[in-house]
Amino acid sequence: MSRFTFLAALLVAPLLAQVPSVGQDRALTFPGFNGLSLSGSVKAGGAHSYFAVMVAGSGPSDRDWSNPYINLPSHGGRDMAAWLQAQGLGSLRYDKRVIGSKDPKLDISLDAQVGDIKAAMQAARNLPEAKGKKLLLVGHSEGALLSLLAAGEADAALLLALPGMSMRRVILAQVKAQLDGAQAPEAVSKENMTFLAASLDAIRADKPLLQPGDGVAPGVARLVTILGAPITRGFIRDTLDLDPWVMAQRLSVPCAVVWGDRDIQTWKPDALSPDFKGTVIQIPEANHLLKRETRDKAALDGATAMAAYGDSTPLADLSPVAAWLKTLH
Repeated sequence: MSRFTFLAALLVAPLLAQVPSVGQDRALTFPGFNGLSLSGSVKAGGAHSYFAVMVAGSGPSDRDWSNPYINLPSHGGRDMAAWLQAQGLGSLRYDKRVIGSKDPKLDISLDAQVGDIKAAMQAARNLPEAKGKKLLLVGHSEGALLSLLAAGEADAALLLALPGMSMRRVILAQVKAQLDGAQAPEAVSKENMTFLAASLDAIRADKPLLQPGDGVAPGVARLVTILGAPITRGFIRDTLDLDPWVMAQRLSVPCAVVWGDRDIQTWKPDALSPDFKGTVIQIPEANHLLKRETRDKAALDGATAMAAYGDSTPLADLSPVAAWLKTLH
């Protein structure tokens, strides 16, 4: 899950397919960027000609896409790996480099995180479960954005909940939607949005963070503090203005982008780049984790949406994704 989009949604907020049985996972470790040891899980596949490498979103998201910001048991990555297995695809999913680390100087730069994706693909190519298979890179949310930087080394890409515009624009749009949903007075909304935009500009320019005024919501102030923290500032700065469609239209491998139509964190943009030659899929009644969400999207905020992120919520009907997977040979 994306640190950007999840926090922006959460902090400001005042017959469907069931998850298949989880098969046996095999644990492994492999060297990531600059040799940092990464831990992961391998799931064997079936007859499909592809093997998946799964990339979680940002922040402290582990191989199962669990995240401490979700206040209930939630293992969307594990569920997705089980679903892929049911389609005949094995997978490798791995903990992000921040998981289990207490090193305040840990390198979490853009180069390091993209390097870990490439290292995971290299590790996958050497797995007996992937012998004779092509590689499908499966990224979720910010992981989908970063996967675009490494997808040229895969044989196909499946981008789940891809931010539909630059992360800067997504953050601003999400916070504005939350303020509007809370019916914040125009003056309050303007003060918060002005503070947030100026803070993002300061991070981009590597300047000191601004001090919030009395009218800035605590959630907005906290969001800025997290984004501008010294350990994450470089990564945030380097990803704020990445344009997903500029990168996506350059892909030379088969690609599908998938959104849930009830996703309040990342959503299908109103207009898509005409130069994108891949497949666009929108899943009805699906949230950010592509789990079932039947409530009206307009009534959801960060807190209420999160209630459907848990393990008790089944995946939505992903048959359009299954149909796309069948086109891969």
